[in-house]
Amino acid sequence: MTASLSLPRIMRVGRGAVDELGDVITGLGLSRPLVVTDAFLVGTGAADRLTVTLTDAGLHPRLFSDTVPDPTTDSLASGLKALRDHEADAVVGFGGGSPMDTAKALALLGVQGGHMRDYKAPRVNPGPALPVIAVPTTAGSGSEATQFTVITDSVTDEKMLCLGPAFLPLAAVVDVELTMSMPPRLTADTGIDALTHAVEAYVSRKANPFSDSLALTAITTIGRNLRRAYANGADAEAREAMMLAATQAGIAFSNSSVALVHGMSRPIGAHFHVAHGLSNAMLFPAVTAFSVHAAPGRYADCARALGAATATDTDAQAADKLVDELRTLCRDLEVPTPRGYGIDQDAWNRLTPLMAEQALASGSPANNPVVPTTDEIQTLYTEIYA
Repeated sequence: MTASLSLPRIMRVGRGAVDELGDVITGLGLSRPLVVTDAFLVGTGAADRLTVTLTDAGLHPRLFSDTVPDPTTDSLASGLKALRDHEADAVVGFGGGSPMDTAKALALLGVQGGHMRDYKAPRVNPGPALPVIAVPTTAGSGSEATQFTVITDSVTDEKMLCLGPAFLPLAAVVDVELTMSMPPRLTADTGIDALTHAVEAYVSRKANPFSDSLALTAITTIGRNLRRAYANGADAEAREAMMLAATQAGIAFSNSSVALVHGMSRPIGAHFHVAHGLSNAMLFPAVTAFSVHAAPGRYADCARALGAATATDTDAQAADKLVDELRTLCRDLEVPTPRGYGIDQDAWNRLTPLMAEQALASGSPANNPVVPTTDEIQTLYTEIYA
């Protein structure tokens, strides 16, 4: 079977790479970027430093910082106005997953118009769209190298997966220095997000040799470095390793797919405003336990790459050890249950049927080694609550 592979045309990876952003944009023949970021990065001064870098390179940037966590269709309106008022010829996504998702959505809507629900899965969007240059500040989403964006419908609260080459950044600038100030909770959540990307890419029904190699490398790197980065945010070596692994995992799942964890995670984020990486972490051990029997060899490879099993373990033993290690990792990184996070049980139970329907409709569960029913998804939601 032929694998269809897509990557950013340009990637600058390493310490100090952000200083080359102006050269990257100029080299693409662009001059009027809209920098899409959030209030936090404005508050730290990072956004202003980035715009100064672009101005010093002879470009004409404009800053848009009104992105919101888990961006909604309503939140895109002011960004579209800024895009058009500036007559932008490119969009720079600067931040974590939410500014990246916002930037990708604006790049498409700025050219094609319409509503984001017009572009949600299973539709594949080839473009056209404005060029996106991605500059991540967290080591998790991998969005700098993926052909996906996720936007919540403000009317229905559906967290819509939108996919296709239109959402693939033209360039990615990956600089570990931008992640050094991440607090422990964000380090944990984004790190488990990257691990979920890598494992799901490897066990997906759409896996291929290209995505496999990147996924396993990312799993090994995360296994060696996530706890270190969580325990000591100043550990530059661990930070740099996690940054690279997040990008590798992003490339892996963009060229394979995510599966049931992500399908179930999006509705949790939409209805209860739980950060994407954290909702993945809440689900990861239980969903893996549900799935391992259908692909023990694949999950065993993940266990060995993570350091949870050895070559002497049978595949079945190794797959079980992966589940155990994920539970231990989530405990070590203090991942709360939905109950522990403060989500009301009555609200959770009331919304479980809708969340199960939305998870299945997203398409991601169809890539899982075990394709679940809505009843099985509801059972998993009930299991992870407490």
